[in-house]
Amino acid sequence: MTNKTFSRRIFLKLAALSLGSLAFRPKLSSNSTAIQPRLMRVCSNDSVSIHKQPNDESIILYQRYKDDIINVYYEVESEYGPAYNPIWYRVWGGYVHRASLIEVKHTLNPVAASIHEDGQLGEVTIPYTQAMRYTSLLGWVEVTRLYYHSTHWIRDIITGPDKQPWYQLEDELSRLQYAIPAKHMRIVKDSEFGQIHPDVPPESKRITISLSRQELTAYEGNSIVRQTKISSGLPYYDMDTPSGEFRIGSKMPSKHMGDGEITNDIYAYLLLGVPWCSFFELEKGVAIHGTYWHTNFGTPMSHGCVNMRNEDAKWIFRWANPVCSPHEYTRTGNGTRVSVI
Repeated sequence: MTNKTFSRRIFLKLAALSLGSLAFRPKLSSNSTAIQPRLMRVCSNDSVSIHKQPNDESIILYQRYKDDIINVYYEVESEYGPAYNPIWYRVWGGYVHRASLIEVKHTLNPVAASIHEDGQLGEVTIPYTQAMRYTSLLGWVEVTRLYYHSTHWIRDIITGPDKQPWYQLEDELSRLQYAIPAKHMRIVKDSEFGQIHPDVPPESKRITISLSRQELTAYEGNSIVRQTKISSGLPYYDMDTPSGEFRIGSKMPSKHMGDGEITNDIYAYLLLGVPWCSFFELEKGVAIHGTYWHTNFGTPMSHGCVNMRNEDAKWIFRWANPVCSPHEYTRTGNGTRVSVI
């Protein structure tokens, strides 16, 4: 295989040129899906390769790096796979596999008039935002980046370093408080916590997670009501997802995962605001939850939890028992059955 790589300086020039390429509309092949240009954030700690063809064995044209934003023109299902996730994106000059890209948007929001005394859940609506914290010694200092569709608890509205409204956030694990521009976050409506299919008897709802198929299926009685690909735990270093019979015992709409320390290092193992967590193995803290750091569903990727698309995790969170109310950091109870096989 012949690899062609560009220097960092040439890459930056190419990236600048690509910003003007949104008007480009390539001819679509019969196996592609026509969509409007989309924005993708590189979420891998490693660089991602732009290939000449949608094939890992084709020539590498250039690299993109963590938190770079890429314009995507359309997607193709490649005959070269990988079989579990064969989607590639057509980008400026070539193709990139979707595993380490997250689709993002840049949506600004109205500022809330007030915040509930118990806090309100917010969702980041831009590719990423820089959280900051005021200290009497140093003034405003950078704390960490918060990413698109991560969820965080808002405690107050304050004046930020730009003299504009900022939301004061509180990390649910450390209770550290920091702030981001209010327009970068939407308030999650109370109605978004409403239970799905509340009239179905609790014992009729059940979840099966197939580790071999990397698939989650939700049942009401014998009827399938939701089915989606997942990424379970990696099969080494005690990261595998435990098999057996469980129940959802705890729910958290926002969870601090990773090594625990909050840092401004974008390469650290830090996952703040993991959304829509439904814990079913409480001793090790194994949950079904949303994922904003990869889209490589269909193969093991996690440290034990069950990674899902955010919209699927939110559906499970709302559908399964116990029911979490809009202003609760945690809700516990003897909830919906989960079989991991």
